[in-house]
Amino acid sequence: MRSLVVAIAVVAVLGVGLAPTATAHAPQQSNQPTEEPAIVELYPNPVADDDAGEFVTVQFTEGTDPSEYTLTDGETAVPLAVSNVTAKHSKNRLVTFSTDPNTTARVTNRTVRQIPDRLRLANTGETVRLLRDDTVVDTATYDRAIEGELYDTADEGWSPLGATDRATITAKGGTVEAFVLPDEPDRALEFVEQGQERILLAGYTLSSQRVVETLIDVADRDVTVEVLVDGSPVGGMSGAMAASLDELTRAGIEVRVLGGERARYRFHHAKYAIVDDRALVTTENWKPAGLGGQSSRGWAVITDQQPIVSELVGTFRADSGWVDTVSWQEFDDPTLVDDERSKDTYPSKFTVESLPVDRTELLLAPDNAEGRILETIDSANESLDIKQVRIGNRGLPFLQAVLDAARGGVDVRILLGSSWYVEEENRQLERWLEEQAAAEDLPLEVRLVDPNGAFEKIHAKGMIVDDEQVLLGSLNWNNNSVRENREVALLIQSESAAAYFGDVFDSDWSADNQRRLPAGLALGGLFVGVLAILAASRLEFQPSS
Repeated sequence: MRSLVVAIAVVAVLGVGLAPTATAHAPQQSNQPTEEPAIVELYPNPVADDDAGEFVTVQFTEGTDPSEYTLTDGETAVPLAVSNVTAKHSKNRLVTFSTDPNTTARVTNRTVRQIPDRLRLANTGETVRLLRDDTVVDTATYDRAIEGELYDTADEGWSPLGATDRATITAKGGTVEAFVLPDEPDRALEFVEQGQERILLAGYTLSSQRVVETLIDVADRDVTVEVLVDGSPVGGMSGAMAASLDELTRAGIEVRVLGGERARYRFHHAKYAIVDDRALVTTENWKPAGLGGQSSRGWAVITDQQPIVSELVGTFRADSGWVDTVSWQEFDDPTLVDDERSKDTYPSKFTVESLPVDRTELLLAPDNAEGRILETIDSANESLDIKQVRIGNRGLPFLQAVLDAARGGVDVRILLGSSWYVEEENRQLERWLEEQAAAEDLPLEVRLVDPNGAFEKIHAKGMIVDDEQVLLGSLNWNNNSVRENREVALLIQSESAAAYFGDVFDSDWSADNQRRLPAGLALGGLFVGVLAILAASRLEFQPSS
């Protein structure tokens, strides 16, 4: 049994760092209470020692007074008679009650109210009841509590404390600027360089010296510059990244890193930047091989659609302003690894284009991306072109939806990476998908890319639907990326954008760019397969980059 904690939050301020609130108990609006209050959240297993910081959140309806109610675990009952908390004149009020307000306040940005510490909750499971005059008005039951996670009584599920629940945002009309890498190696830096008021740069890694110098030059013009990156990339942080963050910090730029024991996301894998009133969303990291333009095939879009830009600002604030982010100066010494270097140059076949769009949707993982992407795949009538470094496993919902689309007559092309760490795994998936296509006579093809001098490797994560929609962003096709990481993607309704990225896809797909495994290399493939199996055991749960 553990000590219980609890806090207060008003719906109007739900945003940065607040856990999703239940909607199943939403009150009816009236001058008198027509519906009893309800327990909406339980936090029984904090990361802190001795479970300090447990809490329960109660939603009070209009006209109710918290002091008329009691919480009980069946053994102990505590009154909710706390000062300065009233719901009599509020249509909807969330109150979080805690026996240790100071500890609770350190892991939430809520206003905390104290209750007696007699109430206890068990990590192994508990039933909590809300009483009024000894009558049970609501009951919440959970099984074994997950450390550091919040139980939502409406969803009957656990999520990391502070996880956001942001809605899909849509902007209609306008234009976007589309470009690909490494063909346009300077466009992202030119975009950042244009900042006059603010730059909010979010990434997984940041190690490009060109990016660092550009940010410092812009900050020297009294432009506000903030940087948010992941603190523990797969395999460790590169020495170049640590040096880059040091240099930015010395220049007076605010650099924050996400991670630690209270991390809401397995990885902060998003790749975007807000420059004044425009935003860049891309598939690439802020490193030489990515937005430095030195090697990887990547996709990118710049938009001035204000609903998209505003929501990205809100996402940046939500992710940078909670307790799982700290300044780089306060971050514990990271594990440093050797840097990945690439000094090759590549042709500029595809140039920047400004394109009209009908609609743009901003998708965020883990908040809303998975369902919307599945809907988009299901909506395909004619064609699906998919480009990914790898696909997590055969049972991945996205891949199953693609197979279902093929069964419905949709022409499917899947282009995968051929780098050493994914090649054999992708070969196996290619063979399996070809077997499915042959057995069911499906219009589905799979290839592994051979860049043939156009670029070094695929890093883009994109999809083109019916030559009408384009999906691009940081989201890899694996369950971890969709459900555990912070990812950002754009779904663009535009025949022009679909044609632009479709031309890039066709070029990368073309027969001259394909690598087929000669029979004589079977033994070598076995060796590569061993390496791939080891890599796959990590990559299924971690982003490739």
